[in-house]
Amino acid sequence: MKLHKYLLKKTAPIINGLMQSSIPEIEDGKGTTEAFQNLCRKAAAESCVLLKNEGVLPIKDKRVSVFGRTQCDYFYVGYGSGGDVKAPYRVSLIEGLHNSGMNINTTLEHHYRKWVHDNPIDPGFWGYWPSNNEEMPVSKDMVREARNNSDIAIVVIGRAAGEDKDNQLKKGQWFLADQEKALLSEVTAHFEQVCVVVNSGSLMDLSWMEEYQINAVLYAWMGGQESGNGLADVLTGKVSPCGKLPDTLAAYEDYPSSQNFGGRKYDNYAEDIYIGYRYFETFAKEKVVFPFGYGLSYTTFSINQVAVNIMNEIVHITATVTNTGANPGKEVVQVYFEAPQAKLGKPSRSLAAYQKTKTLEPGEKTVVNIAFPIAEMASFDDNGISGHPNALVLEEGQYGLYLGTDVRNAKKIKELSLEFQLVKQFEEACPVEIPFKRMVNRNGLVYESVPVRSTDLKSRIIENLPEEIPHTGDCGIKLADVKNKKNTMEEFVAQLTDKELEALLRGADEGMYSPKGVPGNAGVLGGTTESLIKKGIPTVSTNDGPSGLRIQAHATLLPIGIALASTFDDHLVEQLATELGKEMQDRQSQVLLAPGMNIHRNPLCGRNFEYYSEDPLLSGKIAAAYVRGVQSTGGSAVIKHFACNNQEKSRHIYDARVSPRALREIYLKGFEICIHDSKPDWVMTSYNKVNGTSTYYNYDLVSQILRKDWGFKGCVMTDWWMRTDRSPDFENVRLQAYRIRAQVDVFMPGSANMGFYKGKSDGSLLKSLSKPAGITLAEVQRSAVNILNYCIKYT
Repeated sequence: MKLHKYLLKKTAPIINGLMQSSIPEIEDGKGTTEAFQNLCRKAAAESCVLLKNEGVLPIKDKRVSVFGRTQCDYFYVGYGSGGDVKAPYRVSLIEGLHNSGMNINTTLEHHYRKWVHDNPIDPGFWGYWPSNNEEMPVSKDMVREARNNSDIAIVVIGRAAGEDKDNQLKKGQWFLADQEKALLSEVTAHFEQVCVVVNSGSLMDLSWMEEYQINAVLYAWMGGQESGNGLADVLTGKVSPCGKLPDTLAAYEDYPSSQNFGGRKYDNYAEDIYIGYRYFETFAKEKVVFPFGYGLSYTTFSINQVAVNIMNEIVHITATVTNTGANPGKEVVQVYFEAPQAKLGKPSRSLAAYQKTKTLEPGEKTVVNIAFPIAEMASFDDNGISGHPNALVLEEGQYGLYLGTDVRNAKKIKELSLEFQLVKQFEEACPVEIPFKRMVNRNGLVYESVPVRSTDLKSRIIENLPEEIPHTGDCGIKLADVKNKKNTMEEFVAQLTDKELEALLRGADEGMYSPKGVPGNAGVLGGTTESLIKKGIPTVSTNDGPSGLRIQAHATLLPIGIALASTFDDHLVEQLATELGKEMQDRQSQVLLAPGMNIHRNPLCGRNFEYYSEDPLLSGKIAAAYVRGVQSTGGSAVIKHFACNNQEKSRHIYDARVSPRALREIYLKGFEICIHDSKPDWVMTSYNKVNGTSTYYNYDLVSQILRKDWGFKGCVMTDWWMRTDRSPDFENVRLQAYRIRAQVDVFMPGSANMGFYKGKSDGSLLKSLSKPAGITLAEVQRSAVNILNYCIKYT
């Protein structure tokens, strides 16, 4: 065993005590509401993506044999802080099939139940969880007997990854395990009708579909506590599959990031803007196994009477969708654009908008109305080739509009002739420091140098320092007086001592599981000391996570992020998140550390289950729906991880080296959309560096792009703990002061109660305040105002 693995195993009790729910449980008797259960079941069903179906599904009036231990040991959610929820119940696939009334081969089921009981899974420990579980060996006689007693075989294959654990190009992870191959070989040798259900949080190799001539394949993702019921609804035809792939499915070596992923110190994002379908549809159509947006149904649809109109710089598209098949179902109408290559070079397709229909009965029609601004087709020029460096521009030429049900089958519906337009001018931000070559489309794939920094960041920081609020001492002003407009926020902040300001800009001394918050909290902020509480500052509790509240009390376990994106249904996600917001209020949680919304740059990233898609528009729209739902009931959402958390390996130290164009068009675009559409209260930074600077110290990323360019008015927090660093431009600005200079307002969880993490609150902010050329009081007060403007809602 490697030394680091040995040490992790030895410290597992500590880690699990801090990062998982090994804290004492509360038998609170709280379950989940019926409305929430129904929405979870609906989302679990409508996220399923039917990839292939040769007359096997739906299953009606036939006896079924279910193979694979995952039928019992189902993967409901991924690993780590994004999945560790104390659900009141979890419905496995085999339980869901029984609930649906399916005619199950119970003899085979009993074999599996006994074997699973006698061979329990090894749960592993933090970062070393199982990616799959050992399969029960099956003999020819066992499979032959199952065939003699049933008509259809369902084989369930399970995969999981998570925080601190990327997938790998190994058997049992990206590829089938030998036991799984043996199982498929035996089942397909005896059954004429075989359906494979893939229960996973991310993509995996599917070359076995052709090798074993599988009749039907259903990607089921991880559906939370209602997984089994939702999946059974699809398998039996109660719900027609209507999920669509949020990622392109291909062989691993064909993904453009495959040669630059998993580096310990850094990754060059050499593929630039050509992520997922943007790469494949432009340069390698023949490499695609299943295209972005793809998904079959139990019925068929036609789309006609398409009309395109331009009004006030907005593209308006209407189309009539008709159910031409024999079963009810929903369809997703997707609109793409093709920008002219011009000087910048562009992908062949980019998603512009989408809309999911209601359930249409056979023969029923509906009209969809889709709109998007022309400016959304702009490209970011980071080297000035258009004549406008660091600007969004619409280059002159023909812009093709395409409409269909996935990126590959979308047909051209209109061509717009546009003149050059400067959409928005920016300052240089997050430039590359160490040059590398990136992909560019010059009517074919070529590599060109990425532009590097050309301006002085230090001068820009000094020019934009805020004005100090003169200190007055305690005047008896309470935060409620500000809320009631008796005093201004500046008058309140003027009272605060340096020590009070420092305490306000981090979580409580106790760190995680603070007694000041709801039991099981991830940390509290705001009123964390006696003097701050006396001034009327409320104590605010934070809790993970994207798939449900991670607290000691019972909480609903939702479908994972990639599953929600697969629904392509903003309204459903908002409804689901609204119920989650209500549960937050019931459990007395104020801040939900969700949603996670990083781009699926590479299919092996361990946290792809938490995140949404390879596409920034889909990621941004789904995240915005989630945020609107959570915040509609009075709670707060935290969009994360800002930005470029695209791998788990070495996530605390590795540097994402990425061009400003790729940042603006791909990796930051979803965050920008979410902020514009839903106004989240919080943003959380990531652990990694972006172009040489950790995100929680990154002035360009937070102060320039997030706050100045996008107009974000909320608060920014760190992810839990930080690494020690010093500003390269200001000798006396380090650690907490360096963070505040970037306008990252809150250090969480507030203490370093995991001793092997560097970055505890060591007085560095106060030390910097007292030194020449250190952090200024005005900067500290600025972040204090950000936090207090948030906390005031709870006074």
